[in-house]
Amino acid sequence: MSSSAWQKSSYSAASDNCVEVRSIDGLVEVRESDEGDVTVRTTRLNLADFLQGAKDGEFD
Repeated sequence: MSSSAWQKSSYSAASDNCVEVRSIDGLVEVRESDEGDVTVRTTRLNLADFLQGAKDGEFD
């Protein structure tokens, strides 16, 4: 991902209730599409670690 444009999953279809992501200044930003003024900024490695933890059930 090298674009600063917000992207959402193709699984979201036309729904406005989804998570969007973009890469900017070498970091990754994540937001909910219906709460666009709240953005989480992190590194690619931290996001990858978080996603792996979620897949592994670490936060269940």
